[in-house]
Amino acid sequence: MTTEMNASRDWQDQARSLQRYYQKFRVDERILLTGHSHQAWPDVAFEGQMQAIEDAAEHIDDKWSAAFAKADQLRAGYARLLDDPSGEYTLGQNTQELLVRWLSALPLQDKPKLITTDGEFHSMRRLLDRLSETQIEVVKVAAEPVSTLAERLQAEIDSNTAAVMCSAVLFKSGRVVPQLGELAAHCEQADVPLLLDAYHAVNVLPWSLAELGLESAFVVGGGYKYCQFGEGNCFLRVPKNCDWRPLVTGWYAEFATLNQAPGDEVQYGRGRWAFEGSTYDTTSHYRAVSVLDFFAERGLTPAVLYPYYKAQQQHLLTLLHQRDWPSHLRLPDRPLDHIGGFLVLHTPKAADIVQQLKARGVYTDSRGDALRLGPAPYVTAEQLNQAVQILAEVMR
Repeated sequence: MTTEMNASRDWQDQARSLQRYYQKFRVDERILLTGHSHQAWPDVAFEGQMQAIEDAAEHIDDKWSAAFAKADQLRAGYARLLDDPSGEYTLGQNTQELLVRWLSALPLQDKPKLITTDGEFHSMRRLLDRLSETQIEVVKVAAEPVSTLAERLQAEIDSNTAAVMCSAVLFKSGRVVPQLGELAAHCEQADVPLLLDAYHAVNVLPWSLAELGLESAFVVGGGYKYCQFGEGNCFLRVPKNCDWRPLVTGWYAEFATLNQAPGDEVQYGRGRWAFEGSTYDTTSHYRAVSVLDFFAERGLTPAVLYPYYKAQQQHLLTLLHQRDWPSHLRLPDRPLDHIGGFLVLHTPKAADIVQQLKARGVYTDSRGDALRLGPAPYVTAEQLNQAVQILAEVMR
């Protein structure tokens, strides 16, 4: 039996066996092609959330030692998922708050130029659009063609550049940005920090920071999508010896300097400590750690999951190509090994189609003219077959 046939058999068997662990999200009753946006939580997530309540009720204000232990477990989990033994991880409720702290540490008065792309996710896009209304120059490089994106970002770097900020996987097209290691090396040589948005890479791609040569990069991401952690579980990956002083700073950042003598300036720790925030809702970390343990028990590592996602995508693409579609619908491009965890169909009617699919029990989403279909480990072949059948009926 070929490797491709094995992968096909494995993901179908795995999907069927997983569904019983997602009873609260009713994954066997609904076709959830939201794997790129909001994956279902396994039932153990609810157990983790209840444990947070139990700890708070039992220990009152002393709950924080248990909560911080969960946070440490989550940091270690992200480091494993990114194969990153050298970085440190600051946690946040969302990427927006982490981006704000990071941007506030840049020397924008001396270097008033930021380089990004026109394909960034909303948190980064909006912050940079607002900064562009000030004295800050925000250079937006066209995200397509993605094959030359890293090279074109590199070409914009000059002595006025404070930072380069871009996605590892583009959220509209799902395309993986190549040559990021070369971009990181050039940024490090030019003493320009590089920040990567890896939300669409974490726990879906076998994305090794060490192998890609990205140890010098900052990375933001989270567990809302492919990790199945739910809200409140985002991270900023910080190079270990970073010594920045963010203007937007929380009192948790003082924890690393408690034994230092007070100085005339606000004190900061190194690495992740400089970017720490303040008091937060602890339940999100309990939930995330429960899910991390669930994935570990079942051996669902990125190296295992990636072939499953590819096999699901190929199954979807094969089904799509077996049918005739209206001229306004453009099917996903090949090859599939250059995209992340979802497929994109282009049609000006994408938003309307999403609503019609939802009415028929198929959940997905759209961005502009991009209809995004995102499988997940618990989505079966039978559900994918049914989804394409329903899509065909809707399109007629």
